[in-house]
Amino acid sequence: MAASAGLAGEPSSRPGMGATVYQDQDGWGTTFRTWTPYAQAVYVTGSFNGWSTNTHPLQAEGNDLWSLDIPGVWAGHEYQFIILNDGNTYWRNDPHARKLTNSTGPSIIINPDQYNWQHQFQMHDWNELVIYEMHPGTFGTLLEGGIFPGNFDQALEHLDHLVSLGINAIEVMPINEFAGNQSWGYNPGHIFSVESHYGGPEGFKRFVDACHERNIAVMVDIVLNHLGPSDLGCWQFDGWHENDLGGIYFYNDARAVTPWGDTRPNFSRDEVREWMWEAVLQWFDEYRVDGLRMDGTRWIEWTEEGNNPDGWSWMQWINDDLDALYPGKLICAEDMSDNHWITKPTVEGGAGFDAQWDPWFVHPVREVVETADDDYRNMWSIKDAITFGYNNDPFQRVIYTESHDEVANGRTRVPEAIWPGNPDSYYSKKRSTLAAGVVMTSPGIPMIFQGQEFLEDGWFTDANPLDWERASTYSGITDLYADLIALRLNRPGNTRGLTGENVNVHHVNDWDKVMAWHRWLNGGEGDDVVILANFKNQAWNEYRIGFPRAGTWKPRFNSDAVRYDDEFTDHMIGDIVVENIPWDGMPYSASIRFGPYSMVIFSQSPPCLNDLDGDGTVSVDDLLNVIASWGTSGADVTGDGLTDVNDLLSVIGAFGECP
Repeated sequence: MAASAGLAGEPSSRPGMGATVYQDQDGWGTTFRTWTPYAQAVYVTGSFNGWSTNTHPLQAEGNDLWSLDIPGVWAGHEYQFIILNDGNTYWRNDPHARKLTNSTGPSIIINPDQYNWQHQFQMHDWNELVIYEMHPGTFGTLLEGGIFPGNFDQALEHLDHLVSLGINAIEVMPINEFAGNQSWGYNPGHIFSVESHYGGPEGFKRFVDACHERNIAVMVDIVLNHLGPSDLGCWQFDGWHENDLGGIYFYNDARAVTPWGDTRPNFSRDEVREWMWEAVLQWFDEYRVDGLRMDGTRWIEWTEEGNNPDGWSWMQWINDDLDALYPGKLICAEDMSDNHWITKPTVEGGAGFDAQWDPWFVHPVREVVETADDDYRNMWSIKDAITFGYNNDPFQRVIYTESHDEVANGRTRVPEAIWPGNPDSYYSKKRSTLAAGVVMTSPGIPMIFQGQEFLEDGWFTDANPLDWERASTYSGITDLYADLIALRLNRPGNTRGLTGENVNVHHVNDWDKVMAWHRWLNGGEGDDVVILANFKNQAWNEYRIGFPRAGTWKPRFNSDAVRYDDEFTDHMIGDIVVENIPWDGMPYSASIRFGPYSMVIFSQSPPCLNDLDGDGTVSVDDLLNVIASWGTSGADVTGDGLTDVNDLLSVIGAFGECP
């Protein structure tokens, strides 16, 4: 085949592929087009022609493309291609089909512009994201009669739970059409079609629209390092193949081999590269998603034959085009290797991803909190996990303690791993939430896995839906997660440093298993944050750590608070005024009281405009100050140079303790 523009990094001028609905002066119709280099004849059959095998022959266009316009055919009709090659007849689904009846049923024509979007959305800044990984089949409540697995409409019922939790981004596990109705989704059979059991294209668009209404971004996990391996509509598509492998869409040699089957797409063939490129862009063009996670990029850049430069260049092409066409969207890789090139810019030879899942965080943090004996917890490994960043950029990583991989495949949920068979124990609750605190206070893009916020136990499986009763049973733990997320996103306005990239782990006590670190964006009141974490089953009444600034520091969060769980102890003091005693390389320090297996987060109040007497509270005294300064500039809080009714209303509206 002649080289097309794909390998050069630009899409070809290839016309619309698959089934494209059109409207002209004569009404609606559909253009069918497919790529099949070894076909001798191609027909389209479907519900519009009684599934005739010879009524509608496609015409050869050149460049191995075949097409046909059929007036009077519109969205909703089912269809398939019939391909003749060397005396054999092959009935095939459209590799570009946007919808199927099921993974082995016929393709369905859709009009992708037909959905009436209700809500506009602007992707959040990446340093202000908290991601919730969701499996659509198990997230929702079972329908009456125990219908399972779930779908997008069932998942909609719990979106308000995520709003109350503070989540502002959802990462949906793969939703391309897969074999059967129940799966993790990492076995896509059709890379353009949304899983029919979940609700197909219309169901997913309703889901995205509902998320955007709630100011929640939607990311999709996509799988292109392998396909299937079963129910593959494009397998030996036109009959041609070598070595009994997949034919024109796949490698037909040792490069086909993956851990999940010999089904790696052919990243060296222009038409296949474009096919996958179009499938990726579809998520943004037709579904308005806000980001992607690309599964197993290691298996795109590498094959059994060694490095795969065509896989690498394909990823560069995708990321360059997404940056140009959809700026601000977050494109993550799951490489799980020490490969900083994944998130380096393509102009430097990198793959160009914005971020990647970070194994150098999840594994050491889990090991520390899951270890049974306090003496064997390694605080230096926690320090390394907190401070790591690809290419010296902490926001090039997604950090977590639970994900679909980390709570299955021989591993369990963190509370279960801490005490197998007793995940509701005091120790499971304390140390799993301590780990969550490390996630939310470390630089990076934090993520939690569905149900983590109410101590979902056991391990993840696509055969069991979330136990939503636990959301009530452990509502205090859910509140703990919500408080952590609010601080991580600076919603109270006094922890801006948690959105910054700066971190200094200034206290590491590996003997007593206590750590402290300082986070900041620009520094100053309301910005600087100090986190203290105790990884030992020991309470402290006096423990000194360093602070970067003088003044009063308020405890914004204490994971030992009894309001989170009746077994917790509230072992904590109130506000602290630091002393002029240098400590931990800091100019100031304070002696702190805190509980076992606990985290405390401190910050200072930002300037409180309406607190005229500086006592930390807006009260009647400040109101009297306004009245006494009436007509002068003495108590001007609105900045207009005069103390008047506007200042009076401002003070009244701010009554209460300063942030």
